[in-house]
Amino acid sequence: MITIYHNPRCSKSRAACELVSGTYNTANEATEVVEYLKQPPTVAELEKLNAQLGCPVRDMIRDTEAEYKTLNLADPSLTDAQLYDAVAKHPILLQRPIIVRNGRAVIGRPPENVAALFA
Repeated sequence: MITIYHNPRCSKSRAACELVSGTYNTANEATEVVEYLKQPPTVAELEKLNAQLGCPVRDMIRDTEAEYKTLNLADPSLTDAQLYDAVAKHPILLQRPIIVRNGRAVIGRPPENVAALFA
């Protein structure tokens, strides 16, 4: 199963979806597209996603969104739990797209990063 955390308004997210559905998914694996702005991930789902990404929580967060500044998320004293909570409450902060396959995940920016899941 391939899961794509997708924002259809984002060109990089759309490009990654096209790569998964066409170029890389030659075995026609089942694919679930999660429009995370409509179905925000829970804190537990974000923690699992972060473990699959294998990166610091901050790498999952879009620091260019207004909410990032408004919530003062640049504050280095914030805990991972506080960052997860902020993303769960404001899903626009989640990097996009995130593609999950076989227990591993990548941030599809640039979209070509998706190739690592199919190598």
